[in-house]
Amino acid sequence: MFRFASPYWFFMLLSIPAVVWYRYKKTLRPSLLMSSLEPVSALAASWAVGLRHIIPVLKYTAICLMIVAMARPQWGTRQTSVITEGINIVLAVDLSESMAALDFKQKGKIVNRLEAVKGVVRDFVAQRTGDRIGMVVFGDHAYTQLPLTRDYNAISFVLDRLRIGAAGKSTAIGDALGISLKRIADIESESNVVILLTDGRSNSGEITPSDAAKIARQRKVKVYTIGVGTRGKAPFLVRDVFGERYVYQRVDIDEDTLKSIAADTGGLYFRAEDIEGLHKIYQTIDDMERTDVEVKTFAEYNELYLWLLLPALCLAGVWMVLTQTRFLRLP
Repeated sequence: MFRFASPYWFFMLLSIPAVVWYRYKKTLRPSLLMSSLEPVSALAASWAVGLRHIIPVLKYTAICLMIVAMARPQWGTRQTSVITEGINIVLAVDLSESMAALDFKQKGKIVNRLEAVKGVVRDFVAQRTGDRIGMVVFGDHAYTQLPLTRDYNAISFVLDRLRIGAAGKSTAIGDALGISLKRIADIESESNVVILLTDGRSNSGEITPSDAAKIARQRKVKVYTIGVGTRGKAPFLVRDVFGERYVYQRVDIDEDTLKSIAADTGGLYFRAEDIEGLHKIYQTIDDMERTDVEVKTFAEYNELYLWLLLPALCLAGVWMVLTQTRFLRLP
């Protein structure tokens, strides 16, 4: 990271053009009046005549370098360390085929449920500071997409690459909650939260949602559940031998199970039927699950002014030698 520790010295550079203009205007006045230059016009010009124009360049270049050196250019690194532990948050995201329903609108464009969720979750993650966030995805089974981390750029990277059906066609809510609890157990924290988002009914997996909720309650893990999708039938884009067409299908959300999981663990259940509602839900959770995080920032810089000051002194020395010898000017 590059910076100038005392940039206000640069204001002195503004005076140099004025000084140069004043000196140039002064040199225009003739110092010796002659009736004619013809007697000296045939004389050969000395090499020193051409060299004398370099003398002012040496002086003003040295001055500029000294001013920049006084501004103290520095190069270093800045580091940030989090003093408090923050909280553990696991985002459990449904990737079953029903998430392909096209019943959300984002920035005037119709998108499927997963794409809508990606944008909202990305904004949610960007607002957190100091918390460890992990990601679990589920379909027929559940698996860890990203362990708990404070690398929020990695979370966004993984989030962008989620694909519908990557975990199977069905919905294993119990397994998703179970894997989320396992990830939370890896790193201790004073507060642990799971945000489970789905648009269907648990019809797969090895553990039931009620059993997973009991384990979460025993471990004091708060679970927020979100049912995403409009009520009734939703449009799906189908590709077959006849081309592309829209088919309306009903997707049932098991709200009773999601409400039960949230109630048993001290969380809340939310229903999101549009992108605005989804934003409000994650904003509500963001406001409720806040911890005071103390962030300490420190930096270490190396001074670079010598790289400018030494050439400036050399140029100034050459200028002084030349002006006191070969180019000495008498009053």
